Amino acid sequence: MAEEIRYTDDNIRTLEGVEHIRMRPGMYIGRLGNGSNESDGIYVLLKEVIDNCIDEYAMGHGKQVLVDIADGHVKVRDFGRGIPLDSVVKAVSILNTGGKFDDKAFKKSVGLNGVGTKAVNALSSRFMVRSHRDGICSWATFEAGKLTGEGKEDTREKNGTLVEFDPDTTMFGQYSYNMDFVETMIKNYSFLNKGLTFVLNGASYKSENGLLDLVNENLTESPLYPPIHLEDDDIEIVLTHGNAYGENISSFVNGQNTRDGGTHLAAYREAIAKTLKEFYKKNYDPSDCRQGVVGAISIKIQEPKFESQTKIKLGSIYMWEKNGDIGPSIRSFVNDFVAKNLDNYLRIHKEIVPVIEEKIKSSQKEREEIAGIQKKTREKNKRASVYNKKLRDCRFHLSDKVAKDKEELREASSVFITEGDSASGTITKVRDANTQAVFSLRGKPINCYKESRRKVAENEELNLLISALGVEDDLDELRYNNIIVATDADDDGMHIRMLVLTFFMKYYPDLIRRGHVHILQTPLFRVHNKKETRYCYSIEEKEKAVEELKTGVEITRFKGLGEISPHEFVDFIGDNMRLDRVKLSDEESIQDIMEFYMGANTIDRQNFIRQNLRSEEELEDVNI
Repeated sequence: MAEEIRYTDDNIRTLEGVEHIRMRPGMYIGRLGNGSNESDGIYVLLKEVIDNCIDEYAMGHGKQVLVDIADGHVKVRDFGRGIPLDSVVKAVSILNTGGKFDDKAFKKSVGLNGVGTKAVNALSSRFMVRSHRDGICSWATFEAGKLTGEGKEDTREKNGTLVEFDPDTTMFGQYSYNMDFVETMIKNYSFLNKGLTFVLNGASYKSENGLLDLVNENLTESPLYPPIHLEDDDIEIVLTHGNAYGENISSFVNGQNTRDGGTHLAAYREAIAKTLKEFYKKNYDPSDCRQGVVGAISIKIQEPKFESQTKIKLGSIYMWEKNGDIGPSIRSFVNDFVAKNLDNYLRIHKEIVPVIEEKIKSSQKEREEIAGIQKKTREKNKRASVYNKKLRDCRFHLSDKVAKDKEELREASSVFITEGDSASGTITKVRDANTQAVFSLRGKPINCYKESRRKVAENEELNLLISALGVEDDLDELRYNNIIVATDADDDGMHIRMLVLTFFMKYYPDLIRRGHVHILQTPLFRVHNKKETRYCYSIEEKEKAVEELKTGVEITRFKGLGEISPHEFVDFIGDNMRLDRVKLSDEESIQDIMEFYMGANTIDRQNFIRQNLRSEEELEDVNI
């Protein structure tokens, strides 16, 4: 009989200070991670500190922010008002403490919950803050959130705050900052705060044209007309059309990059279509009005409500809510601004009016033609009952009893795109059936880059994939937060991966831009002796394991997912799953990328393959 577990007063605990952050970091910064993904927690820590500098600038204090990162150590210095000297320790260590609860001190701030800097403190092995204010410096040091020293001293430095921290390796592992991710973050900050200079490791970033600079820098193809740039006190938008598929609209709230959009982005998308339809006095489909749109929206609101502490999706419905009173809805605010100002712009700049309408008509013609082909293909698939055979869905979609943890489950929901019965069978046996689905491809998909849109629409395999994902009509209907391409680590597997990614890049690039598409990394080697087994994802990891395990070592080289037994595979798609997020570079054209990798077999591509090829012998077992 199992021993009874007693529940007594001794089981009741009160977590002091920032203990709760260390125990439940996901509640405050989302994922942990080691820095290989731009959503990893170490970037959230950096952002939380910089957000405070932005808030100072928004209130009219300080025109420069210095950011230095070296060997994992971070320093951020602003030249704002400085934290009130007697509140320095409280401001960085006691939850629900801060100046942003007072609208007089911070009117339109990102950080409103009194948590941000406390999370940085709690999750850092070392944390130091120095507030310079009117000739006096108040300072404090911490280790893992615990105060180790504090004091005051005279200073000759300018007013402002300096924060230094080292993310705790016991929380984040052997992390490292990817400076490309950091540079993108800093650039976005500069675009959203015209006139504010950022200095990152000695390099300066400053924008004079705000979101217009952001959109111009991120354009990967020439737009059909010069970007439209409209702004007022609390809203700024940029809009143009290109020839690429999908929509590419960046969104921001109070200087925060809301990567997953939210209320303001939905309102902007609606406003674009509504205004164009009313201007042309024709009932165009909204998707045709937005096809190929490239743009951005930034709004400033009081006390924004985000759907998580990481603040990447806006949940607010109103511009402000205070003491029972509410301001205008975000939907009406954005709609009214776009309707008035975009309409005026089009009446003044008449030369772009026919360009936009021609783009809408072209999108309409193609959509209607493709819709008819896809309808026939889906009906054929439905009659054959192929859909059920290819998709093994998860309970998140099959059960109605998920209301309690719906958002958490949605965040975790994933679909593995595999090839062949062996691989899909292995994943299906060990997946978390609550949140993980499996879609099985049959052979190699067509090369979408080389084929016509009509040929792609007629393709049974890709139509079934679109149906499984739920994105036939709108990307916002995406059924899974994570789309994971899981193919074998051989030539055929790599080719299938490229074909699937080409499909997404050409017709659903926003799925990539929004961070939904990933590559599953599976081990290439199993290295073990009688005492220990290690799974290695690279030659370097394998060699290290061989050196450390020393005697009696056996090495297995995995070439396909089906070769890995289910009891081994379970860990590779569980808590220790390694995912590489697919990311579209702002500096490269989607067209150029697809032409290079999936177009004609040019000399340039042949040379690239020769330079980067690893021979099969390099990946085979070694004799010990």
